[in-house]
Amino acid sequence: MVKPLVAETREELAAARAGIRDWPLALVPTMGALHEGHRSLIRRAREIADVVAVSIFVNPLQFGPGEDLDRYPRTLAADLRACADEGVDLVFAPKPGVMYPSEPEVRISSGRMGEIVEGIHRPGHFDGVLTVVTKLFNLVRPTHAVFGDKDAQQLAMIRRMVRDLDLPVAIVGCPTVREPDGLALSSRNRYLSEAERRTALSLSAALGAGAEAVAEGPEAVVRAAQAVLDTAAKADPPLSLDYLSLVDPATFTDVDALHAGPAVLVVAGRVGATHLIDNMPLSLPAAVTDAAGAARGAVFSTKDS
Repeated sequence: MVKPLVAETREELAAARAGIRDWPLALVPTMGALHEGHRSLIRRAREIADVVAVSIFVNPLQFGPGEDLDRYPRTLAADLRACADEGVDLVFAPKPGVMYPSEPEVRISSGRMGEIVEGIHRPGHFDGVLTVVTKLFNLVRPTHAVFGDKDAQQLAMIRRMVRDLDLPVAIVGCPTVREPDGLALSSRNRYLSEAERRTALSLSAALGAGAEAVAEGPEAVVRAAQAVLDTAAKADPPLSLDYLSLVDPATFTDVDALHAGPAVLVVAGRVGATHLIDNMPLSLPAAVTDAAGAARGAVFSTKDS
């Protein structure tokens, strides 16, 4: 097992980057607290690139007031061991003052896509995500960047940012990794008590119920998923639902009853103090409408505004 080069400053990163001659280079951006989902991203990066870099940085710009910035798990020593196990070549692990020597006046705007679905509940979150991802691209200069499909809205916006701003990075998405019981892997899962974890399983159960109803169309998908979440809202402890939406995977706008083809069923809620998200890609059949075309224009989501 060869330990990766570890850079904590811009100067150390530049020196390490200058010593890397192989190409291409794939970057896996993370906030640390690495788990099997992160490891799967690293393995995918190794498949597509000669050099693999991992960034470990808890980005303050993407946390809003009252969110878990201070308690977000920071496990650098364990993360470095995981990177060594996976054969990572370079780890960039800066402190906040390295990434942001002063309060940034100019940030990347996530636009309309950052104000819907998850963005309703976390104003400014996606601006912070896109800003730090752009900085990491500029500092590490990867040819590829690998992200998990679990953060589906984030991934969609990063793809759009790369396209809109002509950034020379190929974006690669990887399937969500789940626990045997179906819970999507997340660094925040460690916050959950045993009872909270049982309630949290309702998120993946709702997605599964929605997927089973896909042949009946969008309305049935959301209705089946909502039924599971309604039961979870009465559990002890309860699930507090933020949103359940069936959206277009590229724009994250709600689909209507005539939508056929790819869609994503997305869900988010809180169990105790822990915010959890999950999603499931679906393929919708052609819609069936009555003679008046009554299905046209209907959208399918349940979310706070």
